[in-house]
Amino acid sequence: MSRVQFLTLGLLSSLIVSTPVTAQTMIQDTTARKQPLATWGVQFEELEYRYSDSDEELGVWKSDVFYGTDELKFRWLSKGEYAIEEQAYEGLENQLVAQTPISKFFDAKAGVRFDTPEGPDRTYAVLGVTGLAPQWFEVDASLYVSDEGDTSAEVDAEYELLLTNHWILSAALDATVAFSEDREIGLGKGLSSTEAGLRLSYDLIDRAVSPYIGVVHERKYGDTADLAEAEGGSTEDWFAVVGARIAF
Repeated sequence: MSRVQFLTLGLLSSLIVSTPVTAQTMIQDTTARKQPLATWGVQFEELEYRYSDSDEELGVWKSDVFYGTDELKFRWLSKGEYAIEEQAYEGLENQLVAQTPISKFFDAKAGVRFDTPEGPDRTYAVLGVTGLAPQWFEVDASLYVSDEGDTSAEVDAEYELLLTNHWILSAALDATVAFSEDREIGLGKGLSSTEAGLRLSYDLIDRAVSPYIGVVHERKYGDTADLAEAEGGSTEDWFAVVGARIAF
C-alpha cells in the first residue's frame, strides 16, 4: 500500500469515528446559548389625558412590565385613573401574574391583583387567558375572586386597523361582569360597566413612540349604576383623549 493510500484510509477512518461523537456532543449541548432567551420590556398601552363632557379631567395609564421567556413570563400590569381637580385616584389596580402558552395563539395567566383606590382596598386571585383571536382581535379575559369572597370577570378586546405604515386606528372594548355584589366599592351584580375607545395614532419612532388622539365612552349598568347615582356620581361619560403609546 502506498503512502498516499495509507493516509487516505486513515483520514476516512477518523471521519467515520468522529461523526457519531460530534453528533452526540451537539445533542447533549446544554450551554447557555442553547437555553431559552430571556427578554424584558416596559410598555404603556395608554398614557393619556381625558376631558369629559361634564368638564372632568383625568390622567389615565395602562402599563405592562414583563420579564421571562416564551415558555414562562412574569408580568406587572398596572392601570389607573387620577382625577386632576380632586387630586385623588378614581381607580388604581396592579396585577402580578405568571404567563405560559397553552396554544399557538393563547397564553394562560395566574396571579394576584391589588386594588388601592380612595376607599376600601381589595385583593384578588387572578386566573385568565390572553392572546390573539380569529380576525386578529387581541383578547384578554380574567376571572377575579376577592378577599371578601366576591367573584367578577373582565374581558378586554382590541383591534388595530393599519391605515398606512404609520397611521393606525385602534378600537377597544372593556367589559366587567360581577357574579356577586360588593357595595363597599360600588360594584353591583350583573354587567357592571363598559369602556369603549377609538384612538388614531401615528408611529413617530418605529412603534416605540406613537402619539394619538381619540374618544372614550364609559357607562355603568344595573345595580352598579344605581350605587353610583346614590353616591352622586355619573353613570355615563364621554371623553376626548390625547396621549401616547410608549414601549422600551
